[in-house]
Amino acid sequence: MRPANLVTAVADILAGASVAAAVTGAIDHQVGWLALATIGLYGGGVVFNDVFDVDLDRIERPERALPSGRVSIASAVFLGGMLLFMGIIISALVSGTSGAIAIIVAALALTYDKKAKHHPVFGPLVMGLCRGVNLLLGVSLSIVALQTYWWLAFIPIVFIAAITLTSRGEVGGNNRASIRLALSLDVLVALTLLLIPRFTAANFLPLFPFFLLWFGMNVHAKLTAIRDNRPDLIKRAVKTGVVSLIPLNACLTAAFLGIPAGLMVLLLLPVSLGLARYFAVT
Repeated sequence: MRPANLVTAVADILAGASVAAAVTGAIDHQVGWLALATIGLYGGGVVFNDVFDVDLDRIERPERALPSGRVSIASAVFLGGMLLFMGIIISALVSGTSGAIAIIVAALALTYDKKAKHHPVFGPLVMGLCRGVNLLLGVSLSIVALQTYWWLAFIPIVFIAAITLTSRGEVGGNNRASIRLALSLDVLVALTLLLIPRFTAANFLPLFPFFLLWFGMNVHAKLTAIRDNRPDLIKRAVKTGVVSLIPLNACLTAAFLGIPAGLMVLLLLPVSLGLARYFAVT
């Protein structure tokens, strides 16, 4: 289920809800329901990812639940379907707009799992779209915010594409070119973050300390994996990228609602890191 990753999906919702709150002037109490919904959507996507990858995992990751036979494929399909259904229904109960966005997230997740994952271009793009639209699920608490700040989805879209590029070769290594491209995408995201206050109601100073944490984590991990292109260091760079979605979301939260709100999101980081020590991230 990748519980460490589930925590980062909740951070997407909190960041999106912060953008909505900056527009409406108050945090919508229904953010908790959307956080629960995204756990279902992300969890369902992860389950189906393993279902569609079972033949490959029998070779590369035979210790996992499905290839080892500890869990049947039928049980996994049922669980994944129920999780996606739960995420969509809960979102729809919040609003019709949220429900429609949840359907898009579920469709993108299944598209990635079944078709796009191994494509050199569409794989990173579709995975990025999953997280970008998930951010918009949080923003959907305010229709005005959604209409005004929909373009913020491009931040996680580009960054997740960078993580997906980095993950290519995490089994066999020899992916320096992919990591260099991923690092250039990180720089693009960084420039976008720093320019957000110039074109929106967001503030630069609250954003900056969270930005330094996010950017520093990723640059260090990727440069290390480029210098020594071993599978274990590539996996570490991927894991760092995934958990750093929390400080990335804290950047947006702090920019729109201030440092205390950003710190509340950042509190999810030690939770995700702790879970990442015991459960797979990739």
